[in-house]
Amino acid sequence: MDGGLPFVDEHRTTIEAPREMVWPPLREYVDRMLAPDTHGVLTRLLGTEPPAGFEVSEEVPGERVVLSGRHRFSRYALVLELDPSGRHTVLRARTFAAFPGPHGRVYRLLVISSRAHVVATRRILASMRRACLSGR
Repeated sequence: MDGGLPFVDEHRTTIEAPREMVWPPLREYVDRMLAPDTHGVLTRLLGTEPPAGFEVSEEVPGERVVLSGRHRFSRYALVLELDPSGRHTVLRARTFAAFPGPHGRVYRLLVISSRAHVVATRRILASMRRACLSGR
């Protein structure tokens, strides 16, 4: 599921809807996130593969989607899982990543240690949560 990459962190949010109502808008959000027209300057500078930065590398419909990618300084995976909790669903985002070589260590320091990754992951979860709630 994580491609043997080291664990980085986990974040979660609760969505006030059952899992079967959360999955379709979540999956649509992922598709929009991976759309070719979303490539920015940062992905070009980093040399991301695939160009969108992520691709779906594993999927269990209704339960989990794994997004993975790589760039000059890192290999990474974002695992999105839906855990049912009665009438609510917990959306978990687990990050795994390797930062090889001295440039990778500097990149890790800039992105992970600065907490920029935490801010970005929480922003993604909040956007996904909004998309799931508006898609009901």
